[in-house]
Amino acid sequence: MDGGGRLVQQVKRPDPAPSRWSWRMQRLMLTPGVRLLLRAGIPFAVCFGGASWWLSDPDTQAAIQATVAEARASIEERPEFRVNLMAIDGADTELAEAIRVAVPLDFPMSSFDIDPAAIRETVLEMSPVKEASVRIRPGGVLQVDVTPRVPVAIWRRPEGLTLIDASGAHVRPIPRRNIRPDLPVIAGEGAASHVGEAMKLIAAGAPLGDRLRGLVRLGDRRWDVVLDRNQRIMLPTEGAVQALERVIALDGVDEVLKRDIARIDLRLTDRPTVRMTDYSTEEWWRIRQLNSGTE
Repeated sequence: MDGGGRLVQQVKRPDPAPSRWSWRMQRLMLTPGVRLLLRAGIPFAVCFGGASWWLSDPDTQAAIQATVAEARASIEERPEFRVNLMAIDGADTELAEAIRVAVPLDFPMSSFDIDPAAIRETVLEMSPVKEASVRIRPGGVLQVDVTPRVPVAIWRRPEGLTLIDASGAHVRPIPRRNIRPDLPVIAGEGAASHVGEAMKLIAAGAPLGDRLRGLVRLGDRRWDVVLDRNQRIMLPTEGAVQALERVIALDGVDEVLKRDIARIDLRLTDRPTVRMTDYSTEEWWRIRQLNSGTE
């Protein structure tokens, strides 16, 4: 009751404080992660979903591909990207022609359709090529610089004659020996794998001049020096150069190689042997028989 004796009804007012769940929701909405999600994540998801749905349409994909292809073609066909010819430096006429055959390009063409690395690999696979570089030069020129292998000897094998370089790598086959009369001939099993040793023997045999016909590798262990008149100097496995130099020195004093000798066997360094030709052997036996008969 109030002071006048009247009955007063009290009205219960709502509590202005938020509920526990409301408070938690408000706190959650104020966290940076949720705010970033609402401001950027949801719009991005909506845009991404819409773009994915639009791009999933086959007609849309075909239109995009056509537009990209047209734009690329318009760029690739511009004059500054055209390659009109291929220049090859460092190779002779035969090798240059072989490279053009191995790399058949239909000029003019766009530089975007040329793969210099693939062309270089193709050129390096050719036996006469030791090293190569490929680049597109200003002015629309595909420049190929070649370092060819330099042949140092002719390898005679059952398949025919082959030019080889100092490492024993094949350069190219040749049909006849007289095409490269300036190069020595080597033959036998494993001869190409020991070109360095063969060249040392040929250098040591330089005093023999035109009499030196070539070298033969025997059993992939040692060398025979082949001279004219079918003479052979059979060298040992070790110290072959020194053994050949001794024979040449002996020939300079006694002209041993001008005699009727078929073989000079130096395989046993402490016991060299000489084998006469069949004619000389027969003459020796005939003279011996005559001498024994007169006695």
